[in-house]
This record gives sequence, structure tokens and C-alpha cells, in this order.
Amino acid sequence: MIEVRNLKKQYGDLIAVNDVSFSVNEGELFGVIGPDGAGKTTLFRMINSLIIPDSGSVSLWGLNPVTDYKAIREMIGYMPGRFSLYEDLSVEENLEFFATVFGTTIEENYHLIKDIYAQIEPFKKRKAGQLSGGMKQKLALSCALIHKPRILVLDEPTTGVDAVSRYEFWDMLIKLKQNNITILVSTPYMDEASKCDRVALMQNGHVLMVDTPWGIENGFSTSLYGLKTINKYKLIQFLRSSVSCKSVYPFGEYLHYCDKREDVNEKILIEELKQAGFFDAIVDEVKPGIEDRFMELMGNVI
Repeated sequence: MIEVRNLKKQYGDLIAVNDVSFSVNEGELFGVIGPDGAGKTTLFRMINSLIIPDSGSVSLWGLNPVTDYKAIREMIGYMPGRFSLYEDLSVEENLEFFATVFGTTIEENYHLIKDIYAQIEPFKKRKAGQLSGGMKQKLALSCALIHKPRILVLDEPTTGVDAVSRYEFWDMLIKLKQNNITILVSTPYMDEASKCDRVALMQNGHVLMVDTPWGIENGFSTSLYGLKTINKYKLIQFLRSSVSCKSVYPFGEYLHYCDKREDVNEKILIEELKQAGFFDAIVDEVKPGIEDRFMELMGNVI
């Protein structure tokens, strides 16, 4: 079990991680969700024993990453955000190297990586630097798993890869849970949060909320409306100037809008928009998602 308590890390005037607390249960797939600059990488590096926190503590099954870093590094499989394997070595050589470093062999733990490695094994003689983004991702995950870690820590593993590779990667993570491996993963993609058992929403060094994806979505506090018109920018400006506007932000081809009034509905909003000259406006009440809840917690109007 992972326990993070009041963790803080500061670089000059920038507080990268600010009083962060949460716990991860054994065998859980736990996601840390937030945009670039939220503090996810700094948080993971402290958990991994790579940097020392300014204050607070981390415990991994009773071990402290600061004092027990050697034992911690043996029990963790780490996949950083940037591809960090040896690009001049082949796929097979990279995997053999990491197995040797941890005193094991590919054969001993092949069952852990079989489903993943089988997809890149036909290219095992190819240099890692010549692989596609999705194949690099699979190789990095195989190398992180080859020593049979107790916990897998993945820092934005799907950033920069295509949609199909993202889907395949998360499918692999879900299958890995069957081996009772605890998985801690960060991502800037809100849609990936739904694949986790629980998630922590993170922004500006703070954890805004920790709950199941379902619990986060159902925590949205008001009615949410999807608004669509040809001139989206003009509609944003109009809504921002309204005293009734609680929040409004772009969401694909729609705007997601919340009103301060309790008695408002689609018909009232459409009539008000027509009076303002938006004769093509479409208004529908929509089900809030994790991204909507994140925006609500941030308290920002974009």
C-alpha cells in the first residue's frame, strides 16, 4: 500500500507539489489526472526515490523512499514520460539489459510481458531508436515489468502516441492488474480517468479531489448545458458578460455552460439567446463528465 502524506516540493518560488495527500491500495489502478505543469512528474519522482521532498512523507508498504531507496527501487517498475531506453541497442538487448540489472532473466518473468512483448518480438533485432511511438511504449513497459515489480509507476505513458496505441496500452494495464501489480499512472487525458479504479485530480501542485471516476462525475453540483452556435467565440463573450453565468468553457464543438439561476432550463436559455441574436443556437442539458468536474473544482471560466 502507498501512503502519501502532506508532500511538498519547491523549486525557488515555484511550489511544484503543495501539501499533497492520498493513498493507493494494493492491486489498484490509480490515476493522477491533470494538465502539463500540474506537478505529476515531481510527485512521481518523490515516490520513486529520485528526488527528496521538502516536507511530508511517502510510504510504500512501510518503506521510506528517502532512507530505503535501494529496496524501493527493486520493487518499482518505472516508465518515465520521455523514452529513456538505449536507442542504439536493439529491442532484445534493451530487455536483456534490464533483466540482468535486476538479477533475473527474460525467461523467468516472460509470463508477465508475454502479451505486450509478443507485439514487438518480430522486431526484436531492430534498434530501439528506430521504433514507432507505440512500439517504444510497449518496449518501455516490458522493460519496466521484467523484474516482476510490486508497483508499476507510469508517468504520462500515452502522451504523443496515436489513439489506437492509447487504447491498446490501457487494455494492457487492465490485464496486468490480474497479476496483483499495483499501478500508479499519470495522464493529462481526462478520458483515460474512466479506466482507473480511483483517480486524483491535480492542478498547480494541489490534489483537488480523490474518488472513483463515477464518484467524481456525480459530484458535479449543478445542471450542465451544451450550447452550440456558428459563432462560438461571440457566444462565449455574451455569456461571460451575463450576471447569470456561473461558468462557460469550450468543449469540442459545444460550449459547456452553467447558470446561477435555479429555475433555468433549455427553453429559457434558447429564448434568451434568440433575443441576443443567436437564432441558430442549440441548447441541451448534458451529463457532466470528469473534465467538467475538474473545471468546476478549478473554479475557472475559460
